[in-house]
Amino acid sequence: MRRLQAHSSRRPQFLSLLPANYCALSRSGFLASLLIGLLLVVPSGAQNTGTAETEFHGNGVAISVVVHAPSGQPISSSATVRLFRGTIPAGQAETTVGRAELVVNEVGDFTVVVQAGGYANVQKDFSINSAGRAQVDVYLQALSENTTAVPGRPVLAPKAKKAVDEGLRALGANNLAEAQKHAGQAMRLAPGHPDVLYLQGVVLLKERDWSKAQDILEKAIQVDPSHANAFAALGMALCDQGRYEAAVAPLEKALHLNPAPVSWDTRSALAKAYYQQARYDQALQMSQDAWSSSKGKAPEIELLVAQSLTAVGRYEDAAQTLRQFLRDYADRPEAATARRWLDRLAADGKIRAR
Repeated sequence: MRRLQAHSSRRPQFLSLLPANYCALSRSGFLASLLIGLLLVVPSGAQNTGTAETEFHGNGVAISVVVHAPSGQPISSSATVRLFRGTIPAGQAETTVGRAELVVNEVGDFTVVVQAGGYANVQKDFSINSAGRAQVDVYLQALSENTTAVPGRPVLAPKAKKAVDEGLRALGANNLAEAQKHAGQAMRLAPGHPDVLYLQGVVLLKERDWSKAQDILEKAIQVDPSHANAFAALGMALCDQGRYEAAVAPLEKALHLNPAPVSWDTRSALAKAYYQQARYDQALQMSQDAWSSSKGKAPEIELLVAQSLTAVGRYEDAAQTLRQFLRDYADRPEAATARRWLDRLAADGKIRAR
C-alpha cells in the first residue's frame, strides 16, 4: 500500500487518462482478431428421440451414420452417435458394426457428433433436402498417447454458424448494420448458444449499450465458462462503464484461457484497468506486452505505456516513448496529447531539456 501511495504521489496531474471509451477505440482490431473456432461438445441429457424403427411420414428421413476407423473400414467397437438440429438434440444411437440408424421428421441442417473410445470426438455438419433415406460418413482419428478428449461448447448448426461468422466479419469491417442483421438471424436460430450470445454482446458494445452488453456476455460465460472471447468482451463492457475494478477479473480470465500474443487488445484493456486501480507496475508490464504484440495496430497503446512509465517515476523512458510516438504518428489526433505531455515533463523538470 505504501508503494502504491508513493507511486501515486509521483503521478503528474497533467497526465489525464486516455479517453473514457479507450476500450472501444481498439475494438475494430479486437473484432478482427477474434473469429471463433467452434469446439464440439456432447451435451448432457441428450435425448434418444430417433431410431430406424420409428415410423415417420411426410418429410421424415431415415439417416444412416457410418463411422469409419482411420483405416477407412467401419469401426468394430461401439460408438455413440448424437444428432442435433441447431443446439436441440434430435436423436441418439449406438453403432453396430460401425453403423447407427436415426430418424428425423423434417429435412434441414443437422450436426452429428460421434464419440468412440480411443478416438478423438468428431463433429460433422450436413444438410438433408428431401425425405426418404440418407447416409452420412464420419471418419475418426486415433488419439495420441498424450492427447485426451476435451469437451467443448455446444454444437452450432451450419446456418447459425454462418450467421455468427458473417456477423463477426462485418464487425471487423466496421459494418454495424450488417453485423446487426446477422446477429439477429443467429439469435433466432440458436438464442442460447454462447457464440451467438458473444456476437450479440459485441454488437451491443458497438452500439454503446454497455449495460445490456454486460448482461448478454455474462450469460455467454455462464453457458461456456471457457469462452475467452466472451470474458474479454465482458471486461471491455465493464471498462467502458468505468467499472475498472470489476473489469480486471474477466480480462485476467480471458488471458488465462487464451494467453496467445494475438490477444493484445485484451492486454491493453487490462493495462488500462490496472492503471485506473493505481496498480502501476502491472499496468506498465501489461501495456508494454500489449504494445509489443499489437505490432503497431493500435498506436494509442504507446501513450498508455508512457503514462505508466511516468506513474512509476521513469520519466526519461516516458519522454523517449512520447518522442517515438511523435516520430511515427505525427499525423494522428493523439499527437497533440503526446506533445502536451512531453512539454509538461520538461516544464516540471522531470526530464533533461533538449
